[in-house]
Amino acid sequence: MARRRKRLSRDLIEAVVGSLSHEGRGIANCDGKVTFIEGALPGERVTFQLTNSRKSFDEGKLIEVLEASDDRVEAKCVHYGVCGGCSMQHLSSENQIKHKQSVLLEQFKHIGGVQPEEVLPPLISPIWGYRRKARIGVKHVPNKGGVLVGFREKGSPYLAELTRCDILDPSVGLHLMELRELIVNLSIKERIPQIEVAIGDAVKGLVFRHLVPFSEEDLERLKNFGAEHQFVIYLQPKGPDTIHQVYPDTPAILSYQAGEGEPVLQFSPSDFTQVNASINKDMVARVLDFLQLSKTDRVLDLFCGLGNFSLPMAKRASYILGVEGEAGLVKRARDNADRNGLNNIEFVCADLTQDDQLKTIAAGKFNKILLDPARSGAQEIIEKMIFKGVEQVVYVSCNPATLARDAGILVNDKGYKVIKAGIMDMFPHTAHVESIAVFERVKK
Repeated sequence: MARRRKRLSRDLIEAVVGSLSHEGRGIANCDGKVTFIEGALPGERVTFQLTNSRKSFDEGKLIEVLEASDDRVEAKCVHYGVCGGCSMQHLSSENQIKHKQSVLLEQFKHIGGVQPEEVLPPLISPIWGYRRKARIGVKHVPNKGGVLVGFREKGSPYLAELTRCDILDPSVGLHLMELRELIVNLSIKERIPQIEVAIGDAVKGLVFRHLVPFSEEDLERLKNFGAEHQFVIYLQPKGPDTIHQVYPDTPAILSYQAGEGEPVLQFSPSDFTQVNASINKDMVARVLDFLQLSKTDRVLDLFCGLGNFSLPMAKRASYILGVEGEAGLVKRARDNADRNGLNNIEFVCADLTQDDQLKTIAAGKFNKILLDPARSGAQEIIEKMIFKGVEQVVYVSCNPATLARDAGILVNDKGYKVIKAGIMDMFPHTAHVESIAVFERVKK
């Protein structure tokens, strides 16, 4: 029901929130115009400040909750609302999951025009200290205490003044002040734009991007920090291919294992790996459970990365072909297969949007396909592929909108049905929705 907004002053507006947007903002209908209010929840009466006005909608910032929702909780992070790293700490974890599941199903219905036969129980994990990969900004700001280390402010290009981060692995998140102290004492503190965090099962790495060379004294400070906090220290003077280890003297190996008894995958600090190790293990197990692989199965793994799914599948199937567009990840995947003694798997570097490469790959007579694309999805590939003989498609997605779109193509144009779908909470306290869907060919 539309609610007429009441202007309390020139700057403040009162409204009743009716629903929650996909990105976790409260939605109010004010004077017949949709208004998105950051930090507000459905059922709440709030005051907000208008921050942006467009032709079809307004945007606002929450000022005060006059009547709170039962689903509202106190945010754990002292920087919540300022830092842009999280957007949903004010909503209970249980209701974060419900919201993400509803977003996925709504997208399936309205974008793809399909509905899964079964909604899977969500995969969940510890909600704090889960993030193993991150790029954190660094900025020398003398009037804010010298150096800032962390994420950007919400809706701003400026870094937030953080003292800790509760979603980062505690080895980093609880030691931001020590990082600030380290950098403020370096001779080139004004020329360090970022630190890359890369944490494996046994090794923790920090990559310091620097625009000019470090002094010998700087290098000694970095090494001492690594020794004190048990970090491998890497430097990056230019692009990702210039990353090199400076501490300790013996080469360190970043690696993880996607489940007990599964292959061990080594990776470079700049490689894409899933940020949430707990969810990744459960996600790999779920994919394997759905595929039910046997020694007669030939699987095509598109967007395979460094072999996160490919290698565990190779332990169970007859043959795996992994396809990835980034040459560095393909090399890493091949090396990982060799180290794990898997000789029934191949990796190729290919641009799947090119017709000739896609046709050559698809001619390999596969009976099962795994898709794990970027946020843009796999529409172009799905539309061009001939799915002859492919009885099952498992699709892992980081964007429910493009998954829903592609699901519509698989169902309406390629002869499949959606058997199962559900979310995997890879990023607690954010609006990010990781999901999975299983498609089977309709029997004629």
